[in-house]
Amino acid sequence: MKKQTIKEILKDYKKVLHHDITVYGWVRTFRANRFIALNDGSTINNLQIVVDFENFDEELIKKISTASSLKVVGEVVESQGAGQSVEIIAKKIIILGDNFTDDLQSTILQPKKHSLEKLREQAHLRFRTNLFGAVFRVRHAVSFAVHSFFNQNQFFYINTPVITGADAEGAGEMFGVTNFDLNNMPRTEDGGIDFTQDFFGRKTNLTVSGQLEGETAAMGLGRIYTFGPTFRAENSNTTRHLAEFWMIEPEVAFNNLEDNIDLAEDFLKYVIQYVLDNCKDDLEFLDKRFAEEQKTKPEKERAKEGLIEKLQNVVAKRFKRVSYTEAIEILLNSKENKKGKFAYPVEAWGADLQSEHERYLVEKHFESPVVLFDYPKEIKAFYMKLNDDNKTVAAMDVLFPGIGEIIGGSEREARLDVLKQKMADMHVDEHELWWYLDTRKFGSVPHAGFGLGLERLVLFVTGMTNIRDVIPFPRTPKSAEF
Repeated sequence: MKKQTIKEILKDYKKVLHHDITVYGWVRTFRANRFIALNDGSTINNLQIVVDFENFDEELIKKISTASSLKVVGEVVESQGAGQSVEIIAKKIIILGDNFTDDLQSTILQPKKHSLEKLREQAHLRFRTNLFGAVFRVRHAVSFAVHSFFNQNQFFYINTPVITGADAEGAGEMFGVTNFDLNNMPRTEDGGIDFTQDFFGRKTNLTVSGQLEGETAAMGLGRIYTFGPTFRAENSNTTRHLAEFWMIEPEVAFNNLEDNIDLAEDFLKYVIQYVLDNCKDDLEFLDKRFAEEQKTKPEKERAKEGLIEKLQNVVAKRFKRVSYTEAIEILLNSKENKKGKFAYPVEAWGADLQSEHERYLVEKHFESPVVLFDYPKEIKAFYMKLNDDNKTVAAMDVLFPGIGEIIGGSEREARLDVLKQKMADMHVDEHELWWYLDTRKFGSVPHAGFGLGLERLVLFVTGMTNIRDVIPFPRTPKSAEF
């Protein structure tokens, strides 16, 4: 008989009622030498083990404590106490892993509240807490739903390189990759580093995006998506930035900007609905935590909706579609801007919108998710399609409450001559991206795509406030622990 998880047992307990079963897990609590709360990570809910200490060796009972791992054999019975529908009357207990109590005092495994900062210091143990068990089960559900959505819509999953010579963003904030001895690097005649002698024969970096390579795949496969790790060497210690994170990037041949916006809205609603349908217990726990956290904030900063209510509303509401030009007018005329309440005042058309501006549009003005489109060409990337006004590009950003931008995308510039001119204007080397330009020479077509940072979406769905708390082992400036 296959091993059953605690989630399976609690869900279908009537099938095993009054039968002996075997369960495995870690001790969350052991009360009165009689009641063990056992958890195996499959669910936020514990399974109660009832121990008749007269039937067990006293030395065994003494060794059972928080964080011990156990194998328990016993009969499933209906619970007499509150809080659980069934429990197990233990007949046999085997301690698989002792807990060394001297060490327990210094860890986060003690059943008491710890700060999120403290939990990050022991990221190797935080999976064992209710909070992070819930967060990472939800992260799994989000990731599964991503693949499910694209598979159902006939997209092909493409793995783009982690090591690349191309800088898709043009930002230059990339981690270098080398096989050189850093204490003895070969030099060119002018004193620069001679990358022709390096492993790849050229300068290479960790990727910031799989988009450019994804576009080449879409030119033959039609609909593709990438889902993999990306890296940015941005020296930022904010709650919204990581040096290593996961990106989802669909690219679709024959799609225009409007098609792209439709895809982004459908995609986000599908993933969020999947989590609502499949993570009920974890979301209820996170919803309560979210409500408690809101109480600690000044009243004007509190969220208007609970976590689950917020997710349900995003799924139910049609995203408001607003041009950049209209958004600038709204911001210019807002009380916040006129009274100088924005940290970055909006002064004129052409301004690069900040998170505070995006959140104002979503949370105060429209009170719904917002899609901004047609941005000034000067503040967007070289590959975005130039509009007929010669001032704007066919870019789009999806803005969410509490987060700001959650998706950024565009219709791509499919015209070879226009693309080459934009690359020249933005000092992007044609020779480095010869293969990208080639896609515009052999049957170029309109195409569009977007990028979504997985952690941003998990942050939104879980109600967490720091992006370091939705990735198992965060990589940030001066920190690469674990």
